[in-house]
Amino acid sequence: MTTTGFDYALTRTLQAPVQQVWAAWTHADEYGQWANAEDVVLDVRPGGAWSSVMVIPGGTRVPLSGRYVEVVENKRLVIGMSVPGREEMALMNVDLAADGDHTRIALSQTFDSAEERDQSKFGSNMLLDGLTAFLAAA
Repeated sequence: MTTTGFDYALTRTLQAPVQQVWAAWTHADEYGQWANAEDVVLDVRPGGAWSSVMVIPGGTRVPLSGRYVEVVENKRLVIGMSVPGREEMALMNVDLAADGDHTRIALSQTFDSAEERDQSKFGSNMLLDGLTAFLAAA
């Protein structure tokens, strides 16, 4: 696990209860809708595998996979993603906190380079935008 380097943290308040946000991250059918992903498989438990094919703007399909490192229901996911050319998984922390009828969500990651960080931060903002829209339409 990378502990030093280039990191980012994004925080938003979502207009949905924490249980609804948790379900959006942990149920394959919901995740596929807001993350713009196909062929989603989520085994949400420590050591459980996940995979999906992200469809990015322009139609490019990007296969992704990894393992869950930490799972604390309605509070925290640490999601590892396999990265070509790296032995260690890239880890994303997803922290949830109930705030009345809303949920504060924080995404954070650390990388070896500014370029990796910037690409991932861009992708994470896209994820949060999709999640926000999905929850608003629910």
